[in-house]
Amino acid sequence: MTVDDDIPRVTVVIPCRNEAGALPGVLAAVPAGYLALVVDNGSTDGTATVAAEYGATVLTEERPGYGAAVQAGVEAAKTELVAVLDGDGSMDPAELPALVDTLADGVTMVAGRRRPVPGAWPWHARAGNWLLATWLRRRYRLEVHDLAAMRVIRRADLVALGPLHPRSGYPLELLARAAGAGWQVREHDVTYRPRSHGVSKVSGSVRGTLRAARDFWSVR
Repeated sequence: MTVDDDIPRVTVVIPCRNEAGALPGVLAAVPAGYLALVVDNGSTDGTATVAAEYGATVLTEERPGYGAAVQAGVEAAKTELVAVLDGDGSMDPAELPALVDTLADGVTMVAGRRRPVPGAWPWHARAGNWLLATWLRRRYRLEVHDLAAMRVIRRADLVALGPLHPRSGYPLELLARAAGAGWQVREHDVTYRPRSHGVSKVSGSVRGTLRAARDFWSVR
């Protein structure tokens, strides 16, 4: 597909809660021509200020939860394609063009399959991801191996799915609903690194892990 280089085609939605330390590195790696949209979800560390200083568009989402932040960013985006990745520095935005290139005719969404460097993925989080991906393959015949914290999709297709889980269950419900809608989902390997600053809201505490497990369990 030929597009005018001056017209952005991809909005990178970056849901954030207290990621002021990681954001400079994340935003510096966003490819030229991609629009960075940081969705501040209740931060108390100046995340929004840092995001604006580094050239991102900033949107505030008061409803708490990863899914609510992603949904707000997708609704605000104006480009044909939307990419989503975490703002903690664990994934490299420079890898996004390879995912975009994989979004060919017939492919609805490209999901990043995390390939972790040593120490990047706690065993309990990795085991939980394996169990959920196995469930998706068996129940929905969706050939995925990761819940895809990095993904690229056509915005119109994503909006057509309607509202999804407002918290940690969002990635799982997205894939389950995608399978039900007959989407063609293709995985592409991406590097997964330790977060550059702070502690994970999910795997970094027992409370966070239990809350995420509850959210996943609510997805049918």
